[in-house]
Amino acid sequence: MRDPFPLPPIPALSKAVQPWADKFGFAVLPLHVHEVVGFALFYTFVQVVVSPVLSKRLFPRYYPAHDRAKKANWDSHVVSLVQSVLVNGVALWVMAVDEERKAMDWQQRIWGYTGACGFVQSMAAGYFIWDLIMTAVHLDVFGLGLLAHALSALVVYSFGFRPFLHYYGSVFILYELSTPFLNIHWFFDKLNMTGTKPQLYNGIVLLFTFASCRLVYGTIQSMFVYIDMYRATQSSPDAGYLAASHGNSTMTDPNHNVMAFATDAEPIPIWLAALYVASNITLNTLNWHWFFKMIAAVRKRFEPAKVPAAVKEKGDIRPTDLSETMPAYQAANASGRDQKPLLETRKRRSTLEDLTPDSEELRDGTIQ
Repeated sequence: MRDPFPLPPIPALSKAVQPWADKFGFAVLPLHVHEVVGFALFYTFVQVVVSPVLSKRLFPRYYPAHDRAKKANWDSHVVSLVQSVLVNGVALWVMAVDEERKAMDWQQRIWGYTGACGFVQSMAAGYFIWDLIMTAVHLDVFGLGLLAHALSALVVYSFGFRPFLHYYGSVFILYELSTPFLNIHWFFDKLNMTGTKPQLYNGIVLLFTFASCRLVYGTIQSMFVYIDMYRATQSSPDAGYLAASHGNSTMTDPNHNVMAFATDAEPIPIWLAALYVASNITLNTLNWHWFFKMIAAVRKRFEPAKVPAAVKEKGDIRPTDLSETMPAYQAANASGRDQKPLLETRKRRSTLEDLTPDSEELRDGTIQ
């Protein structure tokens, strides 16, 4: 499938990056560098212009226009929301309509290229360039952890311009399906809508998409990419692919031959496979870590709160914090203190709202 981006490559820009592309083996970067730069500039525009203008107009009471750190955090969430919706939509569309991608065998999944897959790769690379620059400029706000995340993600996605693992680019972009709901959850807190039904429903969708896309689907796809990369470390592309690529001008055209850039391909180096495996394992481990934090947040809502000894002595015991079977509750009730609330309050049943962790609990590990 051809590149769906409406603008063709800019010759001057492609020529400028050609030496870098040759040096690092990024054969398809000159075809997509205008998209990478374009999306980096687009996300910057959203951060600098769109977010402040719309946020001030729509949420004048809540937008932290005069607090640099809070403003940077707010604007970055707006960009993250826009980017995650946009790139997820494009990735799902490419997976649905790119027939060449659907027909790829394991060798084409490693070394193959389609313009549509390259477009998704460029969208991701452009975002991580913006993310790296924004995090570096506001290092005191976001810290070294997010700076390292942006840098490592940019490095990993840059190697896709070899081309390499273009088939899986759209697959792993779908990790981001939970990100829009995470950002919406964050905005609910900032708009004083914590605990409301809209946040509850959004939180349920967040937990579902996080578990299904990152843990279930992501883990299964990780196994497939490990198998394909292991094969690729043991052999080069089939000789038939290479012969066809040299057969005529049509077969050297990447719009007609997905293996057009594999004419000189060799087994992928061990260091490259190890880089991707290490990055994938790290991300999957973090996903499980974040998910267990969500589970802990759920459990915390079902466990009765512990009552400090000093509070017990004063008799300031609220029945909503205690089970009616707890000795502390019974003692307070027998003492006659705070009698009316104890008689009027019933043990609260757990509701679906208890299943929704708050933003601080979700972002304790900085979910990306």
